[in-house]
Amino acid sequence: MKCPKCSIELIEKTYKGEIPVEYCTNCNGMWFDVDELDTLEDREFDVDQFKGSLVHRAKITEYPCPHCNEPLHEFQYRLYSLLIDYCSENGHGYWLDGGEAERVLKLMDQREKDVVRKYSAEADFQKLLRRFRRKGLIDKIRDLFR
Repeated sequence: MKCPKCSIELIEKTYKGEIPVEYCTNCNGMWFDVDELDTLEDREFDVDQFKGSLVHRAKITEYPCPHCNEPLHEFQYRLYSLLIDYCSENGHGYWLDGGEAERVLKLMDQREKDVVRKYSAEADFQKLLRRFRRKGLIDKIRDLFR
């Protein structure tokens, strides 16, 4: 397989000790098969239903898929300010330019923190509502406004 950006031969490499990818020694880009991108995301956040939609605003590029040579499409990754290329025609996988895999990890780590914070805030709000529903507390609040 050849790099879609540099056209040099990709080498096989294991990313983060567990994800087999094809790697470009020139531009540091990596090819992730479909399940490999999911494995990458799962290193930081593995609750798929809270990750959000993967592909937004896809458009065709001039770069060829390393598997089928069909043009890759570029998309906005999960509504973040990160553009990733993928094989839209045959679903072969994703091309991540140098540094983008690390960015995916950081985004998924932040997403997990955001989800935890959201559910923690909702739980705190429910506790507060239960306190307000107690008759004694409601009477005390009414008395404040009389």
